Amino acid sequence: MDFQDKVVVVTGGASGIGAAMVRKFAALGALPCVADLNMGAAQTLADQVGGMAMRCDVTSEDDIVALCDGVTAAMGPIDVFVSNAGLGRGQPSHAASATNETWMLNWNVHVMAHVYAARALLPQMIERGSGYFVNVASAAGLLNQIGDAAYSATKHAAVSFAESLAISHGNDGIGVSVLCPQYVATPLIDLADADAANHASLMTADDVAQATIDGMNGRQFRILSHPAVGDYVKVRAMDPDGWLEGMRRLKAKAERELGQAGIKDFYKLV
Repeated sequence: MDFQDKVVVVTGGASGIGAAMVRKFAALGALPCVADLNMGAAQTLADQVGGMAMRCDVTSEDDIVALCDGVTAAMGPIDVFVSNAGLGRGQPSHAASATNETWMLNWNVHVMAHVYAARALLPQMIERGSGYFVNVASAAGLLNQIGDAAYSATKHAAVSFAESLAISHGNDGIGVSVLCPQYVATPLIDLADADAANHASLMTADDVAQATIDGMNGRQFRILSHPAVGDYVKVRAMDPDGWLEGMRRLKAKAERELGQAGIKDFYKLV
């Protein structure tokens, strides 16, 4: 895929995987827009890569429409939209213990933000017969994240919506990829690149960004930056009861070895 002079928007683009993607796209000649709630960090990165920055709350459809309109007016039609913004809050105790507010925040960030972007951009992409959506989900969207039911459920929904986009609009010239990383050394789990050197299951944001570029170059729908996830998905499909038992054993191991350390330390166990 030729990224030269392509207009690329990345939400949650000021840090972590989003920032790494912005840098990769810019290095390939794209014209990036860094969209983030943290306007200061977004502008700093945009200045570094010769792009533009816009503040965007992805839970607001008005904000996403304004983002798309603003980028189009300043840079031209959007060629690639990366819905990357995400969060992880965990759950206080049992699987339904997170508040309604937490569940709805997960839903709005991980699902509706993708819907809003597609709603804003599909008509023009269909008309010109080109465009690309990269929807960032998670390995939890193919498997599960122990200790965060809201995250897991909404990431599954994100994968499903990406499939719907690909099925409905693949013949319209529109590319769709869904990125499903496992553990990545980012601020989301309070880790940096140096931490990844000591754990085979932990990747850097740059690694994931490169996997995304490679996947887009191959017009690959499901991008697995952690190849082992594909093996886990096969086990889950072939033997769901056995897979659930394995996950229960992993949960017990986490409780035994990590105590109350929480989901941010699960990378140590896989």
